[in-house]
Amino acid sequence: MKPSRRPLLGALALAGLLSFLLLAAPPSGLLPSPSRSQTPTSPYAHRPKLLFLLAGQSNMAGRGVPPAPLPPPYRPHPRLLRLAADRRWVAASPPLHADIDTHKTCGLGPAMPFAHRVLLSSSPDPAPSSVSEPTGDSGGEGEPVVLGLVPCAVGGTRIWMWARGQPLYEAAVARTRAAVADGGGALGALLWFQGESDTIEADDARSYGGKMERLVADFRADLGLPNLLVIQVGLASGEGNYTDIVREAQQNVNLPNVIYVDAMGLPLSDDQLHLSTEAQLQLGEMLAQAYLEFNSSRDPNL
Repeated sequence: MKPSRRPLLGALALAGLLSFLLLAAPPSGLLPSPSRSQTPTSPYAHRPKLLFLLAGQSNMAGRGVPPAPLPPPYRPHPRLLRLAADRRWVAASPPLHADIDTHKTCGLGPAMPFAHRVLLSSSPDPAPSSVSEPTGDSGGEGEPVVLGLVPCAVGGTRIWMWARGQPLYEAAVARTRAAVADGGGALGALLWFQGESDTIEADDARSYGGKMERLVADFRADLGLPNLLVIQVGLASGEGNYTDIVREAQQNVNLPNVIYVDAMGLPLSDDQLHLSTEAQLQLGEMLAQAYLEFNSSRDPNL
């Protein structure tokens, strides 16, 4: 007998609501004071940035186990920031989603190695792994680029929870708008890694493609970016028996400026669901390569 979906959907809806409450800007004093002291506002906070929205579920949030010492692509960089849950710009350091995906233990994801690779391509001179004061006006011609990561991924979420009007979607849009407003800059891409939870039910898997195309269209409309680049990651694993159906839907998304980066074959952790630390390093490089190749070939008038 097919199990009822109501308990599971209720739990997921509750997780989405809790995530919304976290992602929304909290009143002053609501967050514990240690969080602020441990993550001081970056001196680059109010400078123009190249922004990247990180969305999806646990493999985007990151479950890779941090080794000691951290590999260089996971270490802080003075021009690499993240938007904290309270919407302050702070130095980016793993786990990026620790104050976003709070109902699970976060680890290493693909965003830090992605960002390091993009920074390297824009300014080949290496920078120290510390936050220092900026020496000039960032964002001007010839000035080094500042990257801003906007974490919004939450583990265990299905794609319907990212539909327009749902808490996770609305929070992601609000956080992205806040990121642009604080210092200015431009959204370079939406990095999307989600779908493992949609492999459980056949109906979810079969409807995935249409929901993904709607999600892309809604993000572009609500952010006012009709040509927004979306880089979606093809599943490397799934929670159910319909992984192939979701993967096929991902590959067949029929929209311009949507790039497919396939994670299948990357090493998994012992749970056979989440990418290992090694895999997340590789995926970050793959995402960066896709972004850089797209930028090098696009029409500058678009």
